[in-house]
Amino acid sequence: MTTHRLEGQHIAGRGRLVDYSNLVKLPHTVFAMPFALVGATLASYRYAVSGWDVLLILAAFTCARFAAMGFNRIADRAIDAKNPRTAMREIPAGKLSVREATAAVLIASALFFVCAALLNPLCLYLAPFALAIILAYSFTKRFTRYAHLVLGFSLAIAPVGAYLAVAGEWSRPPSALLVLAAAVLCWVAGFDILYSLQDMEFDRGEKLHSIPAALGARGALAFSRGLHLLSAASFVALGFILPELGAGWFIGAGVIALMLAYEQSLVRSDDFSKIDAAFFNINGAISVLFFAIVLTERLLA
Repeated sequence: MTTHRLEGQHIAGRGRLVDYSNLVKLPHTVFAMPFALVGATLASYRYAVSGWDVLLILAAFTCARFAAMGFNRIADRAIDAKNPRTAMREIPAGKLSVREATAAVLIASALFFVCAALLNPLCLYLAPFALAIILAYSFTKRFTRYAHLVLGFSLAIAPVGAYLAVAGEWSRPPSALLVLAAAVLCWVAGFDILYSLQDMEFDRGEKLHSIPAALGARGALAFSRGLHLLSAASFVALGFILPELGAGWFIGAGVIALMLAYEQSLVRSDDFSKIDAAFFNINGAISVLFFAIVLTERLLA
């Protein structure tokens, strides 16, 4: 008889609120939401930001993430049911039906469009493209090992979208938002590869695609470390691209580099026991600490 254990960062208890929170891994919001606020903070150097803007940005991010995660659980329900690590997720475990999850995704998507419309015309115009990208990610592991990069791109939309929500236009110089997006993309893709090491053998057995399944543990670790090196370099580069950024930005970039190095040290090709700590604890701390440093510098400017 196979014993299934709950995944990490699982909210204990029962009830619809708990089930829907676990469906979309609500604690994982800590990864990208602070970087969305970093985007808004960068825009605030040149554009006025109201409390209403911040509330709409947070609401839009939450709704988009809910829609993406909920859709992923619907699309992957058969795969999740076969994997001992994910078999206790809400849909395969029978805690939520496909119909209930689908209704929640549709509501979250509609609210995302409402938030985008209330922010500015550019956000509303780009909203369908953003939603299409983050929903399409769910299918990528069926045909490409680079699904991790698509996930990274999906989360990189958050700081760029928050900047556009405040500014209503692309950054000047144009490279600023591209470098910010590259930094977040490489950060997310790098830690997602580490997390995917847990499913390396399962993915191979089910003919699913991932960097670990394709390259093995050693190759995947090298790929992940390369991405994290690029991420750290991109954060540093952005400090030189935007003249308004000062010492605080570079301190924050240094903190990110040190914490990424520590994260990588927790995972070895023959020892995956600390992946959960590397995935959630370190990455959550990276995003929160970096935003706190960037916000502090902005408030003191």
